[in-house]
Amino acid sequence: MPAAPIDVLLVVDIQNDFCAGGALAVPDADAIVPLINRAAGRFAHVLLTQDWHPRTHLSFASMHASRKPFDTAEFAYGPQVLWPDHCVQGTRGAEFHPELDIPHAELILRKGYRPTIDSYSAFFENDRRTPTGLAGYLRERKLGRLFICGLALDFCVAFSAVDARRLGFDVTVVLDACRAIDTGGSLRRAIGDMRDAGVRLLHSIELRGAVPATR
Repeated sequence: MPAAPIDVLLVVDIQNDFCAGGALAVPDADAIVPLINRAAGRFAHVLLTQDWHPRTHLSFASMHASRKPFDTAEFAYGPQVLWPDHCVQGTRGAEFHPELDIPHAELILRKGYRPTIDSYSAFFENDRRTPTGLAGYLRERKLGRLFICGLALDFCVAFSAVDARRLGFDVTVVLDACRAIDTGGSLRRAIGDMRDAGVRLLHSIELRGAVPATR
């Protein structure tokens, strides 16, 4: 009989630039940090992602004449939202929120470091084909049941959740431990995409029944 999949919490992009005062602040983002810290204490296995852009990343609106943040441009891999410069490698904005406290996190996955392609998902670049290697890491470690939280719900969290389902993982998104940008209907689309993919959506109070004591 095969062993049950091991639970893992994936904490997405809890970085200064996505929090209050940051270059791409997500509304109310700081409020989820204590909740994520508490949730992480319930998991023996926790992974973090970190946006890690070069200064001249093609997704930055500043790289395109006559374009402004939140415009959409057509790239080789499809439509791309143009963002304010954010999470630039080596800057304070790219650092994790100072109150994020998960000392037992066992992996930091950096994404968005290729200058000509953005990366919302923790599993694939935005061409939806180039892998980050996370799926292989999870399978090698037998971490088969993912719980995902973080920023932003309608972009990096949702893309990660849908891709994880596409790769065959069991996926739950902890909604109250996420916040959304919600630009141009992105939150409504993201919720629909996750539901269509078979992602479970729950709140942290429900984790008591969802997470076995895997140690």
